[in-house]
Amino acid sequence: MPLTHRHRTRPFRRHAYGALLIALLTAFFAAPANGATPTASPRQDLPGSFRWSSTGPVISPQQDGSNSVAVKDPSVVQDKNGKWHVFMTTAARTSGDWSLAQTSFSDWSQAAGAKQTHLETASRIGPGYRAAPHAFYFAPKDEWYLVYQTGLPSYSTTKDINDPTSWSAPKNLMSSMPDVVRDNIGNGNWLDFYVICDDAKCYLFSADDNGHVYRSETTVANFPNGFGNTKIVLQDSRAALFEGGAVYRVKGTDTYLLIWEAIGSDGNRYYRSFTSKGLTGTWQPLAATEANSFARSTNVTFPGGAWTKDISHGELIRATNDQTMTIDPCHLRLLYQGRDPNSSGEYSQLPYRLGLATQAGSTC
Repeated sequence: MPLTHRHRTRPFRRHAYGALLIALLTAFFAAPANGATPTASPRQDLPGSFRWSSTGPVISPQQDGSNSVAVKDPSVVQDKNGKWHVFMTTAARTSGDWSLAQTSFSDWSQAAGAKQTHLETASRIGPGYRAAPHAFYFAPKDEWYLVYQTGLPSYSTTKDINDPTSWSAPKNLMSSMPDVVRDNIGNGNWLDFYVICDDAKCYLFSADDNGHVYRSETTVANFPNGFGNTKIVLQDSRAALFEGGAVYRVKGTDTYLLIWEAIGSDGNRYYRSFTSKGLTGTWQPLAATEANSFARSTNVTFPGGAWTKDISHGELIRATNDQTMTIDPCHLRLLYQGRDPNSSGEYSQLPYRLGLATQAGSTC
């Protein structure tokens, strides 16, 4: 203690020591667990309405002998070195064959010219109907997973996401269509499978092109096996809850965000959104109407010129690459599929491209 303080009386010193002890105890019990770094930033929640600014197409079919007419259904992750990996469905010209491709780059300015590897021929994923990929790192097993549809929910794995040839042969997450899906699917299709996990369980969300959102579950310890207990967790008209769904944990909260593709009254695709406290909670509308949508051509601006009226099957860029699917509500970006509004014809032949939309006017 400095010499100038030595003349202070004992009662004051006892009071000072007591105050110091209280301050230390308060700091200790308030400190975050697991060695996390404290932050002074307030918790950020999602807004009730959204605005976006979009690029033009950043990824298009390459003239590489694959004869692709479209790239669709993107999933994007970033590895530990900061490299981006985008997985997508490709559609073959004329035949309409659906298959999977992977492209990687260090910066989004490189996306258009980055090589696209066709996983059907380059890896053990092999030929056949493969579509709507969802990529993530499953930390408990130190493996990368690619979930996609083959008629059933399927998956492949790799230890090295930088080697597209290393993906394993497809295995099924579920061996058959659950009864609840079969009873409600009508003339739809069971498709667009999306995995998200909390500390205890992993959940498989899926669509049926008939207005239903399904959730199946297994334990984290048993993943990727054991999916069951399939339930309808959200339902509406066929056009209002069509397909292309995804679910995310909002960073720093116990809130989860569900986005689901709908078909608008003008025939164009757009995204609705819902939130829930926990993955087994009730989904409540957030920005879920045509007038106040999560992402629609009416709340997306195109500084380089409007090139699409569809804001269709896409994925938010996550703050982590793991199975928690965590997003930062202060930095929302949506990689989505769009197309020339004047294009027409059979669905597989529509010239979809991938664009990147960034949230505008964030309140963070």
